[in-house]
Amino acid sequence: MTIEHYLSELAAKVPAPGGGAVAALHAAQAAALVAMVARYTTRAKDAEHRPVVDRIIEAADAARARSLALADADAAAFTAVGVAYKLPKDTDAERGARTAAINAALVEAARVPAAVVDEADEILSLAAELLPVGNPNVVTDIGAAADAARAAAMSSQLNIEINLGSLPAELGDAFAAALLRVETVTARADALHADVLHAVRG
Repeated sequence: MTIEHYLSELAAKVPAPGGGAVAALHAAQAAALVAMVARYTTRAKDAEHRPVVDRIIEAADAARARSLALADADAAAFTAVGVAYKLPKDTDAERGARTAAINAALVEAARVPAAVVDEADEILSLAAELLPVGNPNVVTDIGAAADAARAAAMSSQLNIEINLGSLPAELGDAFAAALLRVETVTARADALHADVLHAVRG
């Protein structure tokens, strides 16, 4: 799908894509920016850092692929929640089956943004590792990657929280670590943005 088509779908009155897909795409873009800066850090003068740079390229490309897959997974999870809520509830058996289906769908709908938070965390680690050795001509793209990773985590926090609000506590508690990680990710992203800004200003 082209970017124009995707944005048209995003703007349309349809259930998906929505904020969850946007969060995953933020992460994918962050990973792509890290990979780009790393690929610009393969000059002859960068030879001593080549093993690290090559590893970052490979890891960033993998994170981009996983993040794109999460964008699709988010749309599927959101659709499954809607389907579960439409299940019949006329008998006790139907109500029990419906509740179980809703809970399972909500858990998956929370799992996907939690995985996006993990990706954002990993991408920030790669960006921070690249900053000291990366090609200074494209250093601002490391800052842009940090900002995109931050947006991915913050948007994912909203999507985790809204699903947890409808889950029993014993199921929702499993996502406490992901929510705490959001705070860490945003703090690290802000610090990396500041480091890049300092490098730009000299």
